[in-house]
Amino acid sequence: MSEDINSINPDKVVDARGTACPGPLLEAKKAIGSVGVDQVVEIQSNDAGSRNDIPVWAKKVGHEYLGMIEAEGYDRHLLKRKK
Repeated sequence: MSEDINSINPDKVVDARGTACPGPLLEAKKAIGSVGVDQVVEIQSNDAGSRNDIPVWAKKVGHEYLGMIEAEGYDRHLLKRKK
């Protein structure tokens, strides 16, 4: 996929900053269910555990983890719903 991750415009943005693990992951699960297939969800998290938890979960359940963008004081995790 050659699309620049910074140019992705998510269909839904969830601010899970300030919640500790597994908060951001639970927010990701809720959010992915609220968008259509091939739509993109952005999870904002400042919990370091999310850097591992969200990609592992996405792969396990069959969604596409597009990557992470480091923002000021938090991470932006981008997921594409695949089913």
